Amino acid sequence: MFSKIMIVLRKELTDHFRDRRSLTTSLFSALLGPLMLLLLLFVIGGSSAEQAERPLELPVQGAENAPGLVAFLEQRNVVLIDPPTDPAAAVREAAVEAVVVIEPNYQERVDSGLPAPIQLIADTSRQSASPTISRVLQLLEAYNNQLATLRLQARGVSPSVITPLAVELIDIATPQSRAAALLNILPYFLIFAVFVGGMSMTIDMTAGERERGSLEPLLIGPLSRAELLLGKLSAALVPAALSVLAALLGFAAVINLAPLDQELGVRLSLDPLAFVGIFLITLPMLLLAGALQMIIASGSRTVKEAQSYLSFLPLIPALPGLFLAFLPIRPALWMMLVPTFGQQLLINQLMRGEALDLLFVAVSTAVTVVVGVVLILVAVRLFSRERLVM
Repeated sequence: MFSKIMIVLRKELTDHFRDRRSLTTSLFSALLGPLMLLLLLFVIGGSSAEQAERPLELPVQGAENAPGLVAFLEQRNVVLIDPPTDPAAAVREAAVEAVVVIEPNYQERVDSGLPAPIQLIADTSRQSASPTISRVLQLLEAYNNQLATLRLQARGVSPSVITPLAVELIDIATPQSRAAALLNILPYFLIFAVFVGGMSMTIDMTAGERERGSLEPLLIGPLSRAELLLGKLSAALVPAALSVLAALLGFAAVINLAPLDQELGVRLSLDPLAFVGIFLITLPMLLLAGALQMIIASGSRTVKEAQSYLSFLPLIPALPGLFLAFLPIRPALWMMLVPTFGQQLLINQLMRGEALDLLFVAVSTAVTVVVGVVLILVAVRLFSRERLVM
């Protein structure tokens, strides 16, 4: 049986690697994630550096009412510009990102030791304005602390009276954990590579051969349906594994070789063993993805129909990866019971340089393999039906 499966595997791989266009498309799809990550990191790094270094142009209404505050802002790389006639409308229309409004009685209340009103008009829902809003708030907070210190000293009171806690942040983050915070999208693209790498080959071996009329001779040949399916499935796993490997090599090159430390202020690095562990964790998903694609492609009547179905398939298992990118999720044992989701959690742990719980790895692998085997049995049953040729 094994020798017959290998015959089918070699035949399908030979046909697939002859099709240079499909092979190039699969590899490009695998490298799409690393290329997007490289572009994203450069854009974020360049934007952050530019925001931090360039002077902040800030419209201030009533600047003449607070000469001390104005001098404080100018000393900290803030360029005061004329305010719009209607600050709220200007911010709403995105003409300016933020406007500071100083009331006429500002200086009088400061001299009297009373709270002085200052308004910061901004649209916090606008993502592009977030750096400016954050920077203005930090400057106003710093000036507020400075005034409070001066008031206490003028009354003969030590400023330490209002700071009963001396909080010291001890950052134990490693380069791996900092890298993981920026690489939360990596599991998403790996899942994409798992489900896209062998997709074109699977479609060609099933719906494609049915349209060309070459599937019926195979089904009536000396091979059993199970041997034929296992041979085709084994062949589809090869380009899928190559796609995952290409994606990992691309991510490794971006993380470890690209000069991103000057752009981001942190040197990204991951141990090569971590990439080996990630590759091993993805192997059970290859079996599940291949079996599921074989079922869908075999049940499709045409190549176009199979392409339509399988093009949406990677989105379903990749959705947890998107949640991991935005929501802090702590791995739990029950999460390992969900195929692909448990693997994505384990991949995140490897990226952070954390030790894996062997129980979690075993449960996640076993569940995914079992689901994959069940899907293979379903595919074999589907191949055994005569309507497959029709």
